[in-house]
Amino acid sequence: ELAVVKSPIVGTFYRSSEPGAASFVDIGDRVKKDQVLCIIEAMKLMNEINAECDGEVVKVYVENGQAVQYGERLFAVKPA
Repeated sequence: ELAVVKSPIVGTFYRSSEPGAASFVDIGDRVKKDQVLCIIEAMKLMNEINAECDGEVVKVYVENGQAVQYGERLFAVKPA
């Protein structure tokens, strides 16, 4: 069963800390609980979204720079 990371806020989804920088995570990456997966910008504030469990990123549902809604799926993580 996959752990789905959902957006806790409405905002703009970013996979890296700044334009041109490497993504925080990619499909196939192993992550640890509380590791930063992405940033969601809301009202000029950058909110880090963290992994909820140890595991492997198996899906990224959102494109970089895309607007996201509250509760929208961001990542699927296969728990370790």
